[in-house]
Amino acid sequence: MAITPANAPAENTAWTALEPYAQLLHSLMPRAESIWVFDSASQLRWTSESMTGPDLYTAIEAGQKRALNDPSLPGDLVQLDRESSPLYLWWLRTDAGALIATVAVSIRRTSDGEPPLFSLINSLARPAIECLRRELCSQSSLLGLTQIIAARDKDMDLVLSVSDSSTSETGTHADELKLTLQRAADHMHCMLTALIVPEKSIALMRAGADRTPDGSLLARTHRQLLQMTQSRRDALIINKVMSGPDNSTQLPYRILCCPVKHPSGRTMGALALFRDSAAPEFEARDARLAELLARKASAHIEASYDALSGLLTRPALEQRLLALGSEPAAPRMQSALYIDVDQLHAINENFGMHEGDNMLAQIGELIRRRLPSGGLAARISGDRFALLLTQRREQAAEFAESLRQSAAQLGSTHANTRLHVSISIGVAALDKGSEGLAHALAAAESACKAAKDRGRNRVDVYEDADVSIIRRFTDITTAGELREAIASNRFRLDAQIIQPVGSDSQKHPTHFELLLRMIGLDGETVGPDRFLSAAQRYQLMPSIDRWVLTQAISMLRPHAAQLAHRAVVFSLNFSGQSLNDDEFPDFLLGAIETSGIEPSAFCFELTESDAVQNIAKAEMLMRRLRRIGCGVALDDFGTGLSSLAYLRSLPATILKIDGSFVRDILKDPRSESMVQAIAQLARNIGIATVAEYAETPELLARVTALGVDFAQGFAIGKPAPLADLLAELPLYASMTPLVVDSLADTARNPLIAVGQ
Repeated sequence: MAITPANAPAENTAWTALEPYAQLLHSLMPRAESIWVFDSASQLRWTSESMTGPDLYTAIEAGQKRALNDPSLPGDLVQLDRESSPLYLWWLRTDAGALIATVAVSIRRTSDGEPPLFSLINSLARPAIECLRRELCSQSSLLGLTQIIAARDKDMDLVLSVSDSSTSETGTHADELKLTLQRAADHMHCMLTALIVPEKSIALMRAGADRTPDGSLLARTHRQLLQMTQSRRDALIINKVMSGPDNSTQLPYRILCCPVKHPSGRTMGALALFRDSAAPEFEARDARLAELLARKASAHIEASYDALSGLLTRPALEQRLLALGSEPAAPRMQSALYIDVDQLHAINENFGMHEGDNMLAQIGELIRRRLPSGGLAARISGDRFALLLTQRREQAAEFAESLRQSAAQLGSTHANTRLHVSISIGVAALDKGSEGLAHALAAAESACKAAKDRGRNRVDVYEDADVSIIRRFTDITTAGELREAIASNRFRLDAQIIQPVGSDSQKHPTHFELLLRMIGLDGETVGPDRFLSAAQRYQLMPSIDRWVLTQAISMLRPHAAQLAHRAVVFSLNFSGQSLNDDEFPDFLLGAIETSGIEPSAFCFELTESDAVQNIAKAEMLMRRLRRIGCGVALDDFGTGLSSLAYLRSLPATILKIDGSFVRDILKDPRSESMVQAIAQLARNIGIATVAEYAETPELLARVTALGVDFAQGFAIGKPAPLADLLAELPLYASMTPLVVDSLADTARNPLIAVGQ
């Protein structure tokens, strides 16, 4: 006897192996005529006959109702009519008692015309019925698992479809956020998905398939959603939304709201999903998926926005502008603003980098609040910002002036001293074309530099006729001043202490980094940020490096006897340009060998990027310096993509960890992990580490706990003239190395105040 399927869905495999059980039933019950199998919804799945009647379905439905009312019943005998064969029903249940199927068997009457008792037929058929029940239970479990796995595969596809840290060549992180919302709406059957991050000015929404985004829904609920997420660590599910003072009215949607976290752990926004009230309720699986999507959104936001100012990064700005250019309906950017914070270095040097960062954060917030509709803003470097506006140059200049006036009202108080800030702004027109952004930013930068040279705290508008004037006034003038300063010896060497820290600091000598300052014609001290760019552009760095070495030896030579018996080391920087000067290495080693000073008193610093750009020359010079007893340091370590790989080639004795990592360790776990990893690696291979920008006691204590060997920054000592230091050389040479075990120790250790 062949059993054929009846209206069975192709994907339902729980009913595909019934023929052996039907044959077994026939063998146990020779008088059986027909066999039917129905699912728990009274749908016919298999039958040994092609014809069925309505009475059969009525009997099945009634029998299943009896089965639900009395779970103890194994089955029943049903008489459809006098002429038909008696019908025997068996109710198949899972081990948990849930109804899974109904088996119906018609049996020919006996010779006396009476149907056999159900108990008799049940005893005969029970072995086959039990085997069938187990088969359907197993198949149903497998089907359930298959459905769960398929659903999770779709969830994983949704999560993995969004890149963690990068976008395509033509896409932007903003595009990825929109795509994530759209995929979430479609996959999770939502009427609306929304991402709200107020501090980044992000308010995005996408509707589900065949729907129109309902902006009014988000407008009505976004404040409540943000408030609800502030105090939560996980997703919030609201499947019944009540409205009115008596909570009597149910609103027609369900809500799943998930906090969007900053890497520091604070909540900065919310990811919200809405379903119709008639749609399935949100479940724990939906919440877990939303949390993963919220993390993806946070990663995209962090990749696009500067952590300090809250504005776009320069790459994100360029990508955003490129994306706008491919959208015909998008507003066209017509002007560019270049903003430079005036004399931020003075705040950093006198009050610490944290105060400078506070100023930058205030300016970033001001720009975000004042940015005209459709505009874009980015922090493109340390104290420099770029804005792209849809307004023409004249209107942009008016906006720039209002922004400058507002910035003049910013500031902070430090040690009862009011710190004021001002900005210089350059304005330029933004031309069409692929080179438009680069040209406009360069023009706006030139105008900004002109504004600074003309007294700072002003707005200058770039004019095409001013190109040569501005360039001559800035670069050429600065380079001329440098040449004259070298010839007339108008430089000064300052020194900043690099103090050993930690429990094993006794084995490390005290270091001092020599820092160059130019003395202006008016007697004003000029920091390297004012002249190094011109020096590099006009290849003046080898001359400057020679001056620094010659002057340092001249000032240290009278103290050679003291230095021979003191554990004091002086670090000098030299540039990549000097490294490429074929005569400089011989000049450097010759000057040391004839100085009369122990070579061990010198340590020469080369930035990681300069070393990597000319790895062969860097390795050769560093090995020559090591052979005569000098120390060699790699400065700004950790910023290069191949930092660790080059450690095998470059024989450094010290790694100076880039300050961008150090100053963020208290608020950025990634920076903290980077500092700790570099310190551990260096310790394992016998290289000392220096943490720059240890500006506060808290930072000093933390870098010490992370295992660095030296610290440099305002928490230990400010730069001071080298001449003053040499007068106190015996004091410094006999100092006990600094040991920082806690913030309390840092606060009371008197050595921290040295040089302040």
